[in-house]
Amino acid sequence: MAKTVIVGGGIGGLAAALAVARRGHRAVVLERAGTFAEIGAGIQLAPNGLHALDRLGLGDAVRARAVHIDELRFMDGVSGEHVASLPLTGVYRRRFGNPYVVVHRGELHGLLVDACRRSPAIELRAGSRATGYRQHGSAATVLLDGGELVTGDAVIGADGIHSAIRGQLVGDGAPRVSGITVYRTVIPMERVPEELRWNAVTWWAGPGRHFVHYAIGGGRYLNLAPSVENGVTEPFAGVPVDRERVRDAFACLDGTARRLLALGEEWKSWVLVDRDPVDRWTDGRVTLLGDAAHPMLHYAAQGACQALEDAVVLGDLLDDDTDAIPERFEKYHAERHDRTARITHAARASTRLWHPAGAEAKARNQMLSELSGTDLHDHVAWMHGARASGAAGAGR
Repeated sequence: MAKTVIVGGGIGGLAAALAVARRGHRAVVLERAGTFAEIGAGIQLAPNGLHALDRLGLGDAVRARAVHIDELRFMDGVSGEHVASLPLTGVYRRRFGNPYVVVHRGELHGLLVDACRRSPAIELRAGSRATGYRQHGSAATVLLDGGELVTGDAVIGADGIHSAIRGQLVGDGAPRVSGITVYRTVIPMERVPEELRWNAVTWWAGPGRHFVHYAIGGGRYLNLAPSVENGVTEPFAGVPVDRERVRDAFACLDGTARRLLALGEEWKSWVLVDRDPVDRWTDGRVTLLGDAAHPMLHYAAQGACQALEDAVVLGDLLDDDTDAIPERFEKYHAERHDRTARITHAARASTRLWHPAGAEAKARNQMLSELSGTDLHDHVAWMHGARASGAAGAGR
């Protein structure tokens, strides 16, 4: 039985703890915050993410709480034209083996926390801020900011885009600033006109900007998330912003989109950041997971799904041979690197589809409108149809 020290108590870190425990090992999860809690709003889970949750024993609980989406709807944000929809019922669910759902981030995190607390093999430690790691012989140690050392057979850095473990292992400095600001708020669904309560993840595409909205909280709330390319160069997160500023930034959008944006209050803003894929995120008995390994823009809606896949793959690879942990971590990296790098690049490239203006936007609309449901399913199959497994190439 191995002891794994996991740095980070978010979705990825908790999923890793469950995956490790389900293989008969012990896990200690170190969370920098004073409590195990998750902020944020909606999170989209494609079938590949639900497959990973099924492997962790939480798929049914998530499906029971989530909103099961009927379609991904693409709108021309300027003209208001409904350009195309990717259907998510019937054929899609049969083909990919699960629905496409949205859930409040806090709900998903809470289910993971509860599952970890039920496991005698998992210890959750809040108020434990990691600053780095050491390796010595057959052990790996996490250094905490108060001077305490937490030692195990392996260390998994799941401490996000500003990971202290990545800082030591990769040393690639600050994240890349995208030049895009996203504004977010959540409103009660009862405030949304009934004719706009679509059971869809909807994109309104406009010049240099777009607006996404969908239901969360079992349909009780509407999550609003407009983004604009404004060339910002310094990162910030969770900064309150006046509703007038949000409305002004998206004044070029169609009246229906503006009606929805006008419902938003208590907006907060974030500058989107990610990192370039790297060829190494494993160092002996230490490895990275989720945003610590491959942070990506949220435009592919795969960040959480990829962290969950990471956890399942790691769990599958860890056996009773603690001497083989460095080799197992290298196999994990080999299994996960190309897929996560491809999604990172796809998320970046998506703005080229959403943000054109004029003739380019018209050409895009024409191209999308000519695609059948099967065509659109084929386009996402490599992402949504995957089933994570520690056997190289499984589910790909």
